[in-house]
Amino acid sequence: MTSQAALAGEIEVEAFRRLYPLQFYERHLNDNVRPDARPLGRARATSLALGTVPTADGSAMAKIGHTTMLAGVKLEVMTPATDAPDEGRIGQFETVDFQMPPICSPDVRPGRPVDTAAVISEQLFSVLASSGVINLKELSISKGQAAWMAYLDIYCLDADGALFDAALLAAIGAFAHLRFPAVSMTEEGKVIPLSGDTVLEDGNKEQPKVQEQRQQLTLGKIPFSLTCMLHKKYILADPTAEEEKIFQTTITVVLDHSGRLVSFYKPGGSALASTSTIQDCMALTRYRVKELQKILDEALSEMEPV
Repeated sequence: MTSQAALAGEIEVEAFRRLYPLQFYERHLNDNVRPDARPLGRARATSLALGTVPTADGSAMAKIGHTTMLAGVKLEVMTPATDAPDEGRIGQFETVDFQMPPICSPDVRPGRPVDTAAVISEQLFSVLASSGVINLKELSISKGQAAWMAYLDIYCLDADGALFDAALLAAIGAFAHLRFPAVSMTEEGKVIPLSGDTVLEDGNKEQPKVQEQRQQLTLGKIPFSLTCMLHKKYILADPTAEEEKIFQTTITVVLDHSGRLVSFYKPGGSALASTSTIQDCMALTRYRVKELQKILDEALSEMEPV
């Protein structure tokens, strides 16, 4: 076959893919493989880098295939609520700020709100709160006087499918990287950051140190997720943006590293989720949780000791 003939063949295949995307994919599904040769149950290559934002108290960048999320946690001193005097809070209004700027996808237009962003933001906070991964008592500085409010901001840099999975991984990485600043509290109840021999306004150095060093947050049972696409008898793990547009029916399963179900989310779609389908998605998620836990452990091992 000449190079011109090969080029013509590639053009014909690409034209068929664009004009008849469902039929194009179904030809591959019959062989239990995707167009990129990835098996149906396999997730894309995944990486996690900690400490990617120097100005944040905790940060991480997660990549699943081309999907890229950047997460940052910023701490701010707050007065604890009267009904929880020894607890801090995640976000001022108990929310996660999830942003999808126009650079992440040609489907995102400047100045227009993205419905997906609001849905993922709500899902993320729900999973973080219900999983118990963060012990809010560890955010306490002084009972009844001061605590940390942790603002979690996540930016989608590339939206190529399975956005929630990548956003959750980035969020977990940011909290795993989080370090509390060393602080002192004055007699008036004012929290002051410490840096070496910090001299207060009255010249006194002998103030009680509430947190003497940048302590690491202890994570509880860590949640990880896997999104699957459903089409007829097929289950496609970790879909790309193209696959999500074609098949439209998704299931997202969230398990912690002990295998406990944290969340199950199916936002409509034409395909029905039978009991056996749900069990298969759970099995794929359990395998994926082990992969993600290993990726997180490797990222933590590369961190500098506290």
